[in-house]
Amino acid sequence: MVWLAGASAALAQSNSIESVTSAQQGTTTYLRINLKSPPATVPAGFSISSPPRIALDLVDTANASGQNTIELPQGDVRSVAIVQSGQRSRLVLNLKRALSHTTTIDGNALVVALEPVTTAPSAGASASTYSFAKADTAAGQALRDVDFRRGRDGEGRVVVELSDSGVGVDVRQQGSTIVVDFLNTALPDNLRRRLDVGDFGTPVSSVRAFQQGDNARLVIEPTGQWEHNAYQSDTQFVVEVKPVREDPSRLAQGSQPRYRGERLSLNFQNVEVRALLQVIADFTNLNIVTSDSVSGSLTLRLKDVPWDQALDIVLQSKGLDMRRNGNVIMVAPRDELAAKEKLELEARQQIAEIEPVRTETFQLNYQKAEEVQKLLGNDKQRVLSKRGSVVIDQRTNKVFVQDTVSRLEAVRKVIEQVDVPVRQVLIEARIVEADDRFSRNLGARFGYNRINASAGSFAGRATVSGNLQGVADLTPLPTAVSAGTTLLPNANFVNLPAAAIGTIQPSSFAVSLFNSGLTRFLNLEISALEADQRGKVLSSPRVLTADQGTAIIEQGKEIPYQQATSSGATAVQFKKAVLKLEVTPQITPEGSVIMTVKVSRDNAAELLPSGVAIDTRRVETQVLVENGGTVVIGGIYEQIERDRENKVPLLGDIPILGYAFKNKERQNDRSELLVFLTPRVVTDTAMAR
Repeated sequence: MVWLAGASAALAQSNSIESVTSAQQGTTTYLRINLKSPPATVPAGFSISSPPRIALDLVDTANASGQNTIELPQGDVRSVAIVQSGQRSRLVLNLKRALSHTTTIDGNALVVALEPVTTAPSAGASASTYSFAKADTAAGQALRDVDFRRGRDGEGRVVVELSDSGVGVDVRQQGSTIVVDFLNTALPDNLRRRLDVGDFGTPVSSVRAFQQGDNARLVIEPTGQWEHNAYQSDTQFVVEVKPVREDPSRLAQGSQPRYRGERLSLNFQNVEVRALLQVIADFTNLNIVTSDSVSGSLTLRLKDVPWDQALDIVLQSKGLDMRRNGNVIMVAPRDELAAKEKLELEARQQIAEIEPVRTETFQLNYQKAEEVQKLLGNDKQRVLSKRGSVVIDQRTNKVFVQDTVSRLEAVRKVIEQVDVPVRQVLIEARIVEADDRFSRNLGARFGYNRINASAGSFAGRATVSGNLQGVADLTPLPTAVSAGTTLLPNANFVNLPAAAIGTIQPSSFAVSLFNSGLTRFLNLEISALEADQRGKVLSSPRVLTADQGTAIIEQGKEIPYQQATSSGATAVQFKKAVLKLEVTPQITPEGSVIMTVKVSRDNAAELLPSGVAIDTRRVETQVLVENGGTVVIGGIYEQIERDRENKVPLLGDIPILGYAFKNKERQNDRSELLVFLTPRVVTDTAMAR
């Protein structure tokens, strides 16, 4: 029935897979996939490093081979699994080791040449990393579009349109998210966004796209139980996240562990455990080595469960455990395996204590040797062994490490991670100070004078009337004068003149009334002053600093003043009155900037005997700003309104005439301080200049 179903599906497709064979020539394994008709193009594929597998997607192709799994006795390919989904068939090559592949078309067949990988994979690569096409070094690679679609079976598909098919792609799973990096690829500003796709009814809740250094990064956040795969067709790259539905026939539910083995049914009554393990080994074609201490019988009935789940159930029921090495499984009691591993670890530790040490030199390019020395020689978490040591040379910025071979390899990996160039941030601050000051003062002097012609009388001060620039006082006369001298003694009943504003003195108008004999005088002086000031101060300091590095820029002056010392002498001290910007930026993975900012604007207020009074305005905060965006981190608005009136009681309340018996002051000052910050991540030296 399976063969008839496959044959009927093959008739509906334009092409079909007839057979798969393999041959070994030297170190190269040739896999030949025979098709019904010549394929139009070479199929797209990807590889997985752990476990080593290669997947090939054949579009518009059915499975007419009559079997889903094909065992291959020769070469480095253990078996080939064929899975058909809709109009597409996927061939999964289960490898014995990591291999690189090249696919060519030979008539009606596809020939896959598999060769051993010459270079070991990077230690930082994840075990579930997909290796797609290598990144092209040509400039101008970019993402054209990022879209999300829902499949027929409820799967979520993230579809990415690439500028060309040579874009390098790195897919890996980090925790509960899927991270896709497009190497050396730019992401347009209109695609830097977060897609909320929770309403589509798929395992994917959101998709975030942002620029990570030179790479464009997608972060896919699924929920629940799911599994994913990725494939590329020409310039279209697709990440597919499928939901994992619970099977009621399974004895254990949940996503941990995930059983993916082929299903089988077991029904035994009082069967020996060793015999049951032999049945599972025959079904999976795996090599199972059973310890002599494994014994006992078991009764079980399992229907249509994955074989790896059945093996797990058998081991748990008898207190057994297993260790897998390639296609060989060793089964033994847990205590026995733990004791054996403990002995192996103790043997390794003893070997490490007597293993000869080597000295290796590391040339640092971006990191300081002192920082690396602190990192490697940390007492709480040492990278070096007890016998290891590290010495630095500050002049050449080199690090000399002496330790065992395995520890030196760990040191090399640490230095590769920390000795990297640090991105820089250009921060522009615009500090705007605006003020509007208005003051009005109005006052009067009112007095009565008379002539005293007797000798030795009181002498006052003469005044000049009609002076519009102020009333000038002449030099005081002697207190004793001769008889008949004409004097103008100053006898002001009301002395409430207008006060000065700053250094500006008020203007005045004086009038004197006198009798015909010039013996009685009535003096009236009115003074007034009005000041209106408007100003704006714009400061724009800029500073360029490295990521997570503190930068300080200040401009202003230092004010000297004298201060008494403990010995009684005086010493000259200085007080700063400057515009200061202190900032510590941190670049986030999305490309935004977190800034810890301190902005101060100090002005000298007045000089006091004990020091200098400083008028200080300070803003200190931490903000998150997108690259190139502008944020207002502080606004200080100050308004002072003051009305003051000094008057003679009762007389000052008389309408109109009361202005001669009072003094009025009015003040209305407004000031505002605004600080604008614009961070820009600098990726090019020319941009920094």
